[in-house]
Amino acid sequence: MLTTSGPPSSEQPSQGLTVSLVLPCLNEAENLAAVFAKIPPFVTEVLLVDGGSTDGSVERAIELRPDIRVLGQHAPGKGLALVVGLLEATGDVVVMADTDCSTDLDEMVDFVAALEAGADLAKGTRHQPPGGSDDFTRIRRMGNWLLVRTVNVLFGTKWTDLAYGYAAFWTDMIDKIGLQAIYDTELKDLGNGSRRPLAYGHGFEIETLLFCRTGWVGYTVAEVPSHERVRMHGTSNLSAIKDGFRVLHGIRTERFSVDREALRPSGTIAERMAVRRERILARSTATEGESSSTAS
Repeated sequence: MLTTSGPPSSEQPSQGLTVSLVLPCLNEAENLAAVFAKIPPFVTEVLLVDGGSTDGSVERAIELRPDIRVLGQHAPGKGLALVVGLLEATGDVVVMADTDCSTDLDEMVDFVAALEAGADLAKGTRHQPPGGSDDFTRIRRMGNWLLVRTVNVLFGTKWTDLAYGYAAFWTDMIDKIGLQAIYDTELKDLGNGSRRPLAYGHGFEIETLLFCRTGWVGYTVAEVPSHERVRMHGTSNLSAIKDGFRVLHGIRTERFSVDREALRPSGTIAERMAVRRERILARSTATEGESSSTAS
């Protein structure tokens, strides 16, 4: 596993690289202005996946950013929202973050830099300097410590964080790690109006699923220091106990039930990076050629 640490990157993404940002949302209208104000100018696509907001979140998002792509989801859960957004992203790179102001979008350049340096996935860690958290309760801190160590033992990793939803992927790997199957999961309607996610991968275990699966099947994972902020407005939908058990279930499922061989990446990380750079360069060159023809 590749791990990055140290001061934030001062490098901007390579010319021609397109970056999608996926933001799951449920009643976050009061937070959206602060979140959108920090979206870096190099982001080329923003996808808001709304889970049925009743506070005008969608209208507020469109008002703040008319070019935003607003998507819905057919069942409740942050996990499903992220799956929807990841599958729909069209950029070379896709970043997932939160709409409660807890993930600092000024750090996004570090995640993209980690990918360009040679990783398939860049996941945030609050336990590598200068990362940290303003929102860790004692229960959350102890739970995360236990979960990280469990994963490191079972998967042979050396990670420092797990259940943190700030991460970036090369988009070309998204459809190769089984996310479509999670999206297609058939649900039984309990008829009780519950907002708790029912299917595996639809809840807060999504980060565990994504990270463990990506690393376990053979992709290269980088950890990027990140500082988690306190939610600005509203209350979290996270239940430390209930969702902690979902994460434990996710760890067991990913380690013992996933067909590792079927999801293994083709080629080495060097070969995958070469293909990506060549694709970006070719598109950039074609775009410049079209611009020159138009100008003449």
